[in-house]
Amino acid sequence: MNEKIIAELAQELYNADLGRNPIQAITDRYPDIGYEEAYKVQLVGMKLRLADGHVIVGKKIGLTSKAMQNALSVFEPDYGYITDKMMAFEGEPISMASLILPKIEPEIAFILKSDLSGPGVTVADVLQATAGVMPAIEIIDSRVKDWKIKIQDTIADGASIGRIIVSGKLSPIDEIDLRFTGLVLEKNGEVVATAAGAAVLGHPANAVAWLANKLSQYGMKLEAGDIVMSGSLTAACQVASGDNIRATFDRIGSISARFIK
Repeated sequence: MNEKIIAELAQELYNADLGRNPIQAITDRYPDIGYEEAYKVQLVGMKLRLADGHVIVGKKIGLTSKAMQNALSVFEPDYGYITDKMMAFEGEPISMASLILPKIEPEIAFILKSDLSGPGVTVADVLQATAGVMPAIEIIDSRVKDWKIKIQDTIADGASIGRIIVSGKLSPIDEIDLRFTGLVLEKNGEVVATAAGAAVLGHPANAVAWLANKLSQYGMKLEAGDIVMSGSLTAACQVASGDNIRATFDRIGSISARFIK
């Protein structure tokens, strides 16, 4: 796949985001696209956002739970960038009209106090570099029609990021074993899923370590101040206008989201 096609695909995805008009899957048109080419599309797309005034504030890791990996028949996570314009405030309703076909994922967000540069980053390194964690909800969305995607499509599409909501509570992790942090996910007051932190690669910090080591292959690193979304503890939950979502994490706190037309 040449640079011209990569640039055209990145522009297509960005236009789809701006106009909320999804495109045909890239893998339908270019079935031989590889992971590396898909990440190149993502990077060009991020450069388009930066040129439009976005500021990178962190990174997200996707496909970290067995439920999400099984959904796409993959065995490795993926990642994408978070910008300031992707952040939403808790308590502020989320307009369905601003998205295409959103779903939500409950996650533990890491806030870094120091850089993490691979290779060789371990869970211990991640914990030492973490200022604290926050309950978070990722609103995933796809610029590909009807979520008919393969892993290369979601990588090219920024790991299917839509919006990020983090709570205002930062919890130190000195005395918290995130493997055993329980989660209760509710929609409209009804429990729809339960899980624990170990659902994310055995430990959410494993996901952050994976990302630091993956980025090192491209000469990049996680930086102090980054928000790092460590991946969903559950399968994605569909939402519609009028839905109220609450994710409650043991010892960390809760986070909510409300959706309107």
